[in-house]
Amino acid sequence: MTAAPRTSTKQVPSEVPTFPLMRRLFAYRPRLFLFNVLAWSSFHALPAAFSYFVSRIFAHLGEVQTAGAVGAAGGVRQAAIMAAWIAVAGFAVTRFARFGVFYFAVRAWFRLWFTLDALLRRNLLGYLLLARGSRRLPDTPAEAVSRFRDDVDDVAAYTEVWVDAGGFVIYSVVAITLMWRVDPTITLVVCAPLLLVVVFVQRLSPQIRSYRRRMRQATARVTDFLGETFGAVSAVKLSAHEPQMVAHLARLGETRKAAALRDVLLTELIKGVNTNMINLAVGAVLLLGANLILRGRMNVGDFVLFFALMPRLTGSMGYFGDMIARHRRTGVSFERMQRLLQDAPLPEIVAHHGLYLEGQAPELPQRVGAAPFGILEVRRLSAVHDSGRGLIEASFTLRRGEFVVVTGRIGSGKSTLLRALLGLIPRSGGEVIWNGGQVDDPASFFVPPRSAYTAQLPQLFSDTLEENVLMGQSGGDGAMARALRLAVMQQDLNELTQGLATQVGARGVKLSGGQVQRAAVARMLAQKADLLVFDDVSSALDAETERQLWLGLSTELPEATCLVVSHRRAALLRADRIIVLDEGRVVDQGKLGELLARSPQMRALWDGEEVAG
Repeated sequence: MTAAPRTSTKQVPSEVPTFPLMRRLFAYRPRLFLFNVLAWSSFHALPAAFSYFVSRIFAHLGEVQTAGAVGAAGGVRQAAIMAAWIAVAGFAVTRFARFGVFYFAVRAWFRLWFTLDALLRRNLLGYLLLARGSRRLPDTPAEAVSRFRDDVDDVAAYTEVWVDAGGFVIYSVVAITLMWRVDPTITLVVCAPLLLVVVFVQRLSPQIRSYRRRMRQATARVTDFLGETFGAVSAVKLSAHEPQMVAHLARLGETRKAAALRDVLLTELIKGVNTNMINLAVGAVLLLGANLILRGRMNVGDFVLFFALMPRLTGSMGYFGDMIARHRRTGVSFERMQRLLQDAPLPEIVAHHGLYLEGQAPELPQRVGAAPFGILEVRRLSAVHDSGRGLIEASFTLRRGEFVVVTGRIGSGKSTLLRALLGLIPRSGGEVIWNGGQVDDPASFFVPPRSAYTAQLPQLFSDTLEENVLMGQSGGDGAMARALRLAVMQQDLNELTQGLATQVGARGVKLSGGQVQRAAVARMLAQKADLLVFDDVSSALDAETERQLWLGLSTELPEATCLVVSHRRAALLRADRIIVLDEGRVVDQGKLGELLARSPQMRALWDGEEVAG
């Protein structure tokens, strides 16, 4: 997958419908989600019972003191003491019950969180790998990793809001009801500023989304630059541009710091307002409650009830304000994930698929057999880049067993032709016909056993040479040995200290350029595909190694069909037919001798007047 040109960050995406997406996500494991809601609702609602029992303890103790002061009958005093002990028992029972609920709720919560986390990542990766058409990342791979990590975590964490919401609602209703029964006026005074918090946060919603989006974009630019820098360390050192690179990174860091600071400050502002509302509510209870106690209109138990309910009630009200803010931030995360998938329908992000987190995973699907290759017809194939250049109405035919070379000057469209044919980039027109049938989705069609491809700049994984060649397949049938022999790697294996077990490093950094390309060729040949597509793989090979490569293919795989981009003489001499490209168009086709006689472009390439790449 390659990164497409970055679009302007000034574009403001349309708002994603967060509620429907979250509903679909919760429906993936409905029983687990409902159990979490019930468990955490109980956990958050039980403190209302604590507050009630504590207030009853103080109220009954006050009755005991009053009975003793007025000389009431012993039975009245004993009844008050017994009621106080019952309240203590009720407090203890509910307290221990909350501990038990917490144990089961935490276990269920982590199971739900990581399940939804895994589902989102599975959907992102699955669509990028398996969806129809070409899959080009809209931004750099480092930015894609950020969306897999940070944005998925934000959405999964937002689930916590909905799991906790029921408990906070129940607690708030119970608390307000108890307080209203004691004194409606104080209840209104306490709740009014808390409701203002919700209104305040709602008014800040546009700023919340904007600041979160800018912070994510600034972070993406930093991670992009770091990823690209690590991949070009040698180029930076050879050009002696370390100070400039560090200075640019510092500028990106300052931009990210400013964006993150705005986002954090806004979050802290909301938290600060919530905290101050708690202080105001407590102050109101102190002033009004003390006055009522002095007048004899409120007893100590009711006063304690207010104080016991107040902190969590104010926290609950602040929670609903924070819920709005987190909802807006989650919308930004959905927007970023949707941009990563580009043409995917929005529900694809939360589509339901098996995760197999427990038990035995199913066997991997086997490759579907394909009819033997006979003929490939390319008709008026076009693929134009954003620059306006590219491939324009290319047509040619490739038959089984042919060795066809595509050649031309730099920028003539050779690599574009291969990538458009294989579906690695979107095509703007034309048809591809395989064995007489039209290929509607080349990206999914041109895979082994039909076709295998080696890019001009192949990518190796940071693993052993053996794993890079076999890619998880079995090499016991001789496929491994044959692939390495055809890729002219036997001498290299003898020189490598650990042979096939040699770690190649990130992107094959521990191998030479020629070894990287031949390892990629071996990987392609191990697939046993009918059509072998080479994109200028001989550019890092010496003439003798390249000659051995093409000779081995013709000797051991005489029926192999090869489509090769090259300007090297060894490939041109081996070719059954040569396709000459110029400025994105096929200007001539034929055998080498015929083209040298009639094509000035071919003569220039052969004589070395133009260096193709």
